[in-house]
Amino acid sequence: MKHLLLACIFVLMTTFQALAGVNINTADQSTLESLTGIGPSKAQAIIKYRTAHGNFNSKDELTMVRGIGPKLLKKIKQDIEVD
Repeated sequence: MKHLLLACIFVLMTTFQALAGVNINTADQSTLESLTGIGPSKAQAIIKYRTAHGNFNSKDELTMVRGIGPKLLKKIKQDIEVD
């Protein structure tokens, strides 16, 4: 019974994280790569930009990262957060 309860808690936590979106201010490379259209080089570019300029203040600021334009931002905007 204890294992079942732990499994349920894990599923709920995973679901909540998926609904919350990827925080582009804290996500590691593999988490960033889980976003549509973000591969290794774009994930590295996001991390490099974040390191050089500090946290993103808005989702739209992601277009300042080389290789991420308005079209890609539109595809992933609902899947990201900056909180």
